[in-house]
Order: sequence, then structure tokens, then C-alpha cells
Amino acid sequence: MAKAPVQRMSQLMAKTLRDDPADAEVLSHKLLVRAGYVRRTAAGIWSWLPLGKKVLSNVERIVREEMDAVGAQEVSLPALLPREPYEATGRWDEYGAELFRLQDRKGGDYLLGPTHEEIFTLLVKDQCSSYKDLPVILYQIQTKFRDEARPRAGILRGREFLMKDSYSFDTEDEGLAHSYGLHRQAYQRIFERLGLDYRICAATAGAMGGSKSEEFLAPAEAGEDTFADCPNCDFAANTEAVYQKVVAVDGSAVPAAEEIPTPDTPTIEALAASLGVPASATLKNLLVKVDGEVVAIGVPGDREVDMDKVEAHFGPTAAVELVTEEDFAARPDLVRGYVGPQGLEKVTYLADPRVAPGTSWITGANKEGTHAKNVVAGRDFEVSEYVDVVVVRDGDPCPVCGTGLKLDRAIEIGHIFQLGRKYADALKLDVLGQNGKPVRVTMGSYGIGVSRAVAALAEQTADDKGLCWPAEVAPADVHVVAAGKALQTELALEVSDKLAAAGLRVLVDDRAGVSPGVKFTDAELMGVPKILVAGRRAGEGVVELKDRRTGEREELTVEEALAALTA
Repeated sequence: MAKAPVQRMSQLMAKTLRDDPADAEVLSHKLLVRAGYVRRTAAGIWSWLPLGKKVLSNVERIVREEMDAVGAQEVSLPALLPREPYEATGRWDEYGAELFRLQDRKGGDYLLGPTHEEIFTLLVKDQCSSYKDLPVILYQIQTKFRDEARPRAGILRGREFLMKDSYSFDTEDEGLAHSYGLHRQAYQRIFERLGLDYRICAATAGAMGGSKSEEFLAPAEAGEDTFADCPNCDFAANTEAVYQKVVAVDGSAVPAAEEIPTPDTPTIEALAASLGVPASATLKNLLVKVDGEVVAIGVPGDREVDMDKVEAHFGPTAAVELVTEEDFAARPDLVRGYVGPQGLEKVTYLADPRVAPGTSWITGANKEGTHAKNVVAGRDFEVSEYVDVVVVRDGDPCPVCGTGLKLDRAIEIGHIFQLGRKYADALKLDVLGQNGKPVRVTMGSYGIGVSRAVAALAEQTADDKGLCWPAEVAPADVHVVAAGKALQTELALEVSDKLAAAGLRVLVDDRAGVSPGVKFTDAELMGVPKILVAGRRAGEGVVELKDRRTGEREELTVEEALAALTA
């Protein structure tokens, strides 16, 4: 076995900090900076120091090994990309302010790649002309760029980040489903090898387009995603993808709708208090403009509308905004605070699934200071389309089994999409089929946040002493600590050489003039899985072996320690 190099801390460029950085908000940010793994270069831009780069490279290696195992081929595409392909797919505009745009000296428009669907599509168009050239899966591990408005949480949300993006190309939908399945299984193996706790959650496609989409989420307090998990069945979904079924009820016994005077009750809270009813008995009608046209969205009065869901429903190119005072002035039939779905004209009416046919509501009567009761969906008004756009709450029924859902925060570490032919259509990616006629290619897109996975691991595995890396991603296998004296340092270096000769990666703290207490604190902060201390019994050839995660420790002879660490 080849001898692994020994990294001496006396030569290591890594300064540990006793205190948390002033701008650090989350645990991973605090610890990765304090332990000397990363340093801030600018807002949302980070430098990886030697120990951090080792962890990052280990994550890359695992990702690369599992992608290669499913037959994917690695390439390296540019990060500086021309405008034209992204304009052809509409994403030059759809990405909005998050896209880094720049011009060359001749005035040509370019961008720094956030994802590479367009460029991979053009690569396959150039290289593959026949069905015999497919299927193919291509991937790269590359720096991506997004102009985040508020970069935060250290490397969790930056403007520059490392990502594995892969793309599958097939001639048939069945082939796409197979490629998607290969990625799904590969991702499970990757995250299991990384030691991450994760959930596979249904998701929306968003600006990526396509049909089926799933996220891989790592539960963590620092997560910016909220997902719903059913404790009774296997349903799990990003809250943007949680749905409810439309279940009609029998409303035949409900009396006819009746207008009731309700002065000074333009809000749900005021209405419910005035009538002595729960807010859930009322129907809230939110008015928005979609590409200039007024659309009403009906939801139970005790629910809030999730505008991200509304925007996702209408698509990334639609202009969605709340109606304004000027809009109400131009439409006197829309009475602010007293809008009801019955009798609305020139307004498309959408509703939450809970506003199912047969349900009865108290809602606006389209008259100032007046509401109506016993207003029944399907009898007194029609719903053009049911859309699930309310903010999901803890305890909402699981759409599969009805059990109350549990909400949790998580970090998105992977996302897989069945894109279909969106990009192939825009960029005219065809190959000749078996019958000699052109066949439009279908695609999948699959991403893993490589640098984000490092932060997710730090969030999930750290304890009150510091980082605590899983063995396969740790920057070293063993952290050897020389407790101070010359004899202890000599033994520490001797043991380190023997461990390296056995193929282990060794970090040895041989710093002179540093107290044992500081060395022990740094060892726990840095989070290498095993800590070997040459201390007070060094003269007897006895060392202390400590497990960083469990805290278990035992005194062993050097030979016993070598045997335990190389077993």
C-alpha cells in the first residue's frame, strides 16, 4: 500500500478561531470558519483552505465514483457562456436578476452559467446524429454562479458554488424514465456514503421546466426549504409541491344564499369577530393581475396564500402582481374588502381544493359593507380551476393517507428533473431514428450541490465541541496530537509515519509553543474521526485513542493503536 503523506500542523495554512465570526448566522458557517476550513473573500464568495479543500475533494470523489458507476461520462464545459442559447429557451429573461450578465469588449452578451442545460443540449446536437449514439449521460463538476440578492449562511447560499450537474439524452420517454431511475439510485448511494440524513421529496420543476421532479433534502435547522413529511406513509414533499384532493360534499340542504349587512368588516378578522364565526367559515378572495388580467383566488379565510405557488402555477414568464388602488378604481364592480365569487364578471376564478363543490361559505357580496352567507361552491358560483396555493401548515392532511403532516426545515442537496423536450424543442435537438426520420430527443437534468453538501454535513454532524466528519469525507483519518514535550512530539511523529505507511491519512499537531489544551480543543474543533494523543505516558510507548463522535477513549501501546486504526 502506498504511503500517504503526513500533514504537519506546524506547516499547515489553517488558523483556528476561539470565537464565532460576527457575521455568522448558522452552525456550519461558524464552525467551518473557526476550524480553518474556509475564509470569506466577499459577500457570497468563499475561499477553501487546505483542510476544507480536502473535504470538498472527498465529496467530489464520491460523487464522481457513483456517476461513473451508472455509465455517465464526465466532461468539462465553460462557465462563461453566450447569450443566444439561453435566449432561445427563454431563460435569459426568466432568470431575472439572479443571472450574472456581462459583455465583452465588442459588446457581445455573455453570462456566468447557473446551470448548463442549453450548452449540453448543443454539445449533444453537435456530437450525436443517430439513435445509435443514444442514450448517453454526461456530467461535470463545476463552479456555478447566481447573483443572490442576500447571500447568507456561509457556503450554504453563495454567489459562487460547486455543483455536479448531469444530463441524460434518450429517444423515448421510457428511456428517460430509466435514466431518471439510475440517477435516483446513484444519489441515494452518494448521500449514504457521505453520511447524510436525507429525504426524497416531490418537488415542482420551476424555471427548469419538465414534468417529474424530486428533491433530496437534508433536515437541518439552517435549511431554507420547508418540507412536509407524513409519519404514517412514505409521502414527503417540498411544501410547494404538497397538494390536496378536491372532495365534493353534498350541499343540497344548505339554504339559499342570503346577503347580510356587515359594516366596517373589510378584513377576515373583522368579519369573523362581527359574526361570531371562525375564520375557517369564511371565504377569502385574493385578487391578482396575471399579464394585466384580473384573476381571483378563493381560499378559506383562515389560510394564507403562498405567492410563490401562485407564480409557479402561472409559469416563469407570467407577470403576477397584486391588484392596486388604481385597479380597484378602474373596476367599480370589484369592491375592496367585500369581493365574492358569485356574480363576478370578466374575472377568472381559481380556488383552493378546500373550496370543493357543495361547500358553504360566508363571503363578500360585491357591495360595500355587505357579505353573503350560505354561498355554495358549484351552486352559487363556479370554479374555473382548482389550484393548491395556500401556505402549508403543520397537521394538514397527507394527500395519500390523510394523516397530519409534519413540517421540517431542510437543506436542498440534490434535485432531479425529467425535463422532457423543452430544451430539445427550443434548440432543435433531433437524431435520425430507426426508420430514417428525425426523432426529437428527450432529456433529464440532475444536480448535486457539492459545496453545499459540505455545509449540510457540518450542520448535521457537528456537536458542542466542533465539527465531526464522517470517515469518508474527513480531511484525515487520524489526528495525532503531541501533548507538548520533545519526547511526546518525537513519538507523535513516529506514530504518524507508521500510520501513513499503512495507508492512513494523518494530520499531526506538532506545533511548538502551543499548549496541550489548545491542541486538544483544536482537534475536537477540526472534527477528524479519530484522535491519537501522545501524552503523559509517551515514555512508556503508550498513547490515548479517542473516538471523536462518541468520546470513547482508551490507552493503548503504539502497536495496539496501529492495529486498531488499520483494522
